[in-house]
Amino acid sequence: MSYPPQPDQPYGGQPDGSPNHPGGYSPPPGANPPYGPQSGPQPGYGQGYPGQPMPGYPQGYGQGDGQYMPSSDDRTMALLAHIGGIFTSWVLPLILYLVKKDESPYVRHQAAQAFNFQMTMFIGQLVSYLLMVLIIGFITIFAVVACAIIFAVIAAVASNKGEWYKYPIAIPMLT
Repeated sequence: MSYPPQPDQPYGGQPDGSPNHPGGYSPPPGANPPYGPQSGPQPGYGQGYPGQPMPGYPQGYGQGDGQYMPSSDDRTMALLAHIGGIFTSWVLPLILYLVKKDESPYVRHQAAQAFNFQMTMFIGQLVSYLLMVLIIGFITIFAVVACAIIFAVIAAVASNKGEWYKYPIAIPMLT
């Protein structure tokens, strides 16, 4: 019979009677966490232990699975996709996506995110130009351009750190 883990039982295991584990509980087999017992919900609960592939992703590939670390060149290309979008709209992110999509999953993801965001902002600019007839377009064009610059800079900084950044506002066209 197994009882649910209690807050004072850090790993939810069964008593092993070992003097190394106060409270008589040990970590799951194969796990050797570098920290002692903790209480309360743990961040990343249900995602496995470091070094184990996450379910649902092929090993060594995927966003945020802890297995694929982008190289310096990958991070630079991702940075270029985001910053280039400020100056060329959706054109440079699309070119980088088409050229690098089979070489690096990180550049593919970041270039697709940059393209989707810049294309969404391009559509917003077109709508704003049409709304200039009604005067409101002069306000909306400022808001669209400001969002395009601010979010692209945030994305560039995050991608240069190797994070799998996703824009909060984007119509998904490329994946």
